[in-house]
Amino acid sequence: MTHPFPPPSIEPFERLNAFDGLMINADRWKRAHQYHRQRQNAHYQAINQPGIVCGLGIRTIEASGKARDRRWVQVQPGIAIDLKGNPIVIPRSFDYHLDTQPSGSEAITVYLVASYRDPEELQREQRSEVIQETYRLEETTAPPRPLDVELCRILMQPGAEEIVHPQDVFFPGYNQIDLRYRVQAQTRPQALLRMAQIQREDSMCDRNFFNLNYLLQSVEALYPAFRGAEEVGQVALSEGFNSLQAYDLLYLTGQQKLELNAIELEALRTYLGSGRVLFVDVLPNAEALIQTIQQLAQQLGAPLQPLTSLRRSHPLRTRPFLFAALPLVHQKTIQLLVSEGIVMCIGDLASNWGIDEELSLSRVLIRTAQELGVNLLHYAWRRQSLTELLQEAPH
Repeated sequence: MTHPFPPPSIEPFERLNAFDGLMINADRWKRAHQYHRQRQNAHYQAINQPGIVCGLGIRTIEASGKARDRRWVQVQPGIAIDLKGNPIVIPRSFDYHLDTQPSGSEAITVYLVASYRDPEELQREQRSEVIQETYRLEETTAPPRPLDVELCRILMQPGAEEIVHPQDVFFPGYNQIDLRYRVQAQTRPQALLRMAQIQREDSMCDRNFFNLNYLLQSVEALYPAFRGAEEVGQVALSEGFNSLQAYDLLYLTGQQKLELNAIELEALRTYLGSGRVLFVDVLPNAEALIQTIQQLAQQLGAPLQPLTSLRRSHPLRTRPFLFAALPLVHQKTIQLLVSEGIVMCIGDLASNWGIDEELSLSRVLIRTAQELGVNLLHYAWRRQSLTELLQEAPH
């Protein structure tokens, strides 16, 4: 089961056993305080996510008595917290020169990140009575590491001599400061939901791809306990279970019938057996695909049944959003058919998850369809989590 930030390690805490006559030396004093730090960090990591608490703005500055180029930025004072709950405090403005230059002819993304530095790991005066926890700023061309907090990123062109403020903060261009991907410290979501579209030899298999992104973008706003992944994946069943298991829900659409070889069938069987969900979303006239999905469900030993014939409390109908009637798509009520891990919608639900070409869909239609989409993702997550609890934990 996927999650944006891993939980604390499953390890018991050890604390100093104080008793009369125990000699307190520097090592024992450190161990006593380390216990409280570990407890505090584990508490933060268990219920919160890392990110920026306040401040840490980035602005461009002109060189003054330094390298005379325009690749200087100034990090403003602020506070962040890393994955383990360590505070990163930058108490005053800090000038930083971005040195990275693309080595080839293509632009590269440069990340400016901050990280916590434990003073115990730094060379310092051993007899100092007070030590200050500190931080490190660095630039990298690789995505931030787990203990890094991103302050900004810049899409750097070869030979760039100047870093500038973006003309449009929502759509920064080359060599402009991009603040869109900064993460704020906040309550830890229960899960990061990932979805992938199944690729196959069907010209209609990707017709709703961009709408899948719209659904994932809506998850956090509609149901803050969850978060959608930044991007929708694209996979083929022939890639096997190892590739499929990265996703909580697979999305399949098109017109042509679904033909699986033995390897693809086994990969899908293992995927569904792990608790994950295949969502098939078809137009009413896609009879060939509808028929083969019904045959597939029969072959897997769990025939599709109309949602209306199942319990009224079925999670697709009640969690987290309540549906008495199913949404209208193309002015017709959709049908939902459900089996063990397979959900088929006859009615093209995903076409209402995003903005249509004519910008004609009402907010009510889009929001209703997205809420049912969140129910689908919640169903996939819950089914997977309950299935995993019935299995042996990995060592």
